Amino acid sequence: MFGKILFLFVAIPLLEVLILIELGSRYGFWPTIFLVIGTGIVGAVLARIYGLSIWFEIQHDLSKGRMPTDKLTDGLLVLVGGIVLLTPGLITDIVGLLLLIPASRRPFKQWLIQKFSRMAESRETSFFISNDQF
Repeated sequence: MFGKILFLFVAIPLLEVLILIELGSRYGFWPTIFLVIGTGIVGAVLARIYGLSIWFEIQHDLSKGRMPTDKLTDGLLVLVGGIVLLTPGLITDIVGLLLLIPASRRPFKQWLIQKFSRMAESRETSFFISNDQF
């Protein structure tokens, strides 16, 4: 677990910086800045569009008495994609955009569902609900 966290917070940002430096040296400072800002804007717009769409689908399923488990998984992935797009860098922007677009989100969704299923079957995960209110 420590190795994954170390990779997440050290190796990926370091790789992002190296890519941005390389892009800056090849194409110039301003085109690189505009690329990072542009991907952030496109990602924010897509996150809003897909997030609202999923929200309305969840509400529709709930109003029909259906549990929106599929839509909740989509919503989680869109939320993660939007958060990842907030971090500057091209690798995180690509991952964030992949999580936003429904066709490219499917493999992540299948992986996440399998992960949740394995956790539920192994009973390694526990939930605690408290009656205390804030």
